[in-house]
Amino acid sequence: MFEKILNVSDRILTFFEEWTLFIAVMAALIALFFNVVLRYEFNYSLAWSEELVREVIIYTTFIGCSAAVKNRSMIKVDALIQLVPRLKSPLTYFSNSVTLIFSGMLMYYGWIISALQVETRQKTIIMEIPLVFLYAILPLTGAMMFIRAVQVIYQDIAEHRSGKSRK
Repeated sequence: MFEKILNVSDRILTFFEEWTLFIAVMAALIALFFNVVLRYEFNYSLAWSEELVREVIIYTTFIGCSAAVKNRSMIKVDALIQLVPRLKSPLTYFSNSVTLIFSGMLMYYGWIISALQVETRQKTIIMEIPLVFLYAILPLTGAMMFIRAVQVIYQDIAEHRSGKSRK
């Protein structure tokens, strides 16, 4: 039952990550392309395109964290694992635990910051996007990273029990 829930959540998160990242990056690329063409061909510049690109970079960085946890491509120093291979399993569980703690902090503090943005009603300078939408990425990313870390831990436990090892 738990495995079925993890598989469904994996499909939902993968769909969300891939499509929102694709749409956001394509929108930024198109806006940037038109801005470059307008700037060099017509000597006119779109002020909002650079702000859009900046917001997309923020969005893709945070949503990409969730995908990085899923793909086990978070930045790690594995020198100790190479020196003492027996520590691979305990250090992997420690790393996943730290990811769980970090994602919990991201949810908690991201929620607080988002609530402050609702109260202050701040907006971006040019496009006037409410900043609460940008800060809401923090608790969303925390929740996605938490689910992904639970999935990775479950996979590690299942592989450990079956006797297989991940390289």
